[in-house]
Amino acid sequence: MFEYNEEEQKWDTAHHMFTMPQEKYHPSLESDPGSVKGDLYDLVLNGFELASGSIRIHDPVLQKRIFQIVGFSEEEGTKRFGFLTEAFKYGAPPHGGIAPGLDRLVMLMAGETSIKEVIAFPKNSFACSPMDDCPNEVDQKQIDELHIAIVKKADEQ
Repeated sequence: MFEYNEEEQKWDTAHHMFTMPQEKYHPSLESDPGSVKGDLYDLVLNGFELASGSIRIHDPVLQKRIFQIVGFSEEEGTKRFGFLTEAFKYGAPPHGGIAPGLDRLVMLMAGETSIKEVIAFPKNSFACSPMDDCPNEVDQKQIDELHIAIVKKADEQ
């Protein structure tokens, strides 16, 4: 469930931080995060992942423990996800989700080896879209309409 991030010297979640850890690992979450397994599932065809999902955490105390393991202070967890942990207090039932990768299925059906061959506007390995030159500059009018302020970092000035 967790992977150690050498660069940042902290634990990250391998799937996402809302994945339910398997119950037998609850006592050792903080003491041995590297051995924890989550309730995750994948649908795989000939080695290609077609869908991925997990059972979600529905206990606010457990969710806060996960936030702490990945380096969120209590204040940061509340600021970013307080709406979720607050909702859990009202008894959210156990729940899960799965996201099918239709692009991968179409890739296999078309006999291709990359989803870039079957996506209408694929991004290249630099996260740019050659079809529409994205990302690109945005008109100041659009920025103003959305009330966005672009602030340069101190080292960029």
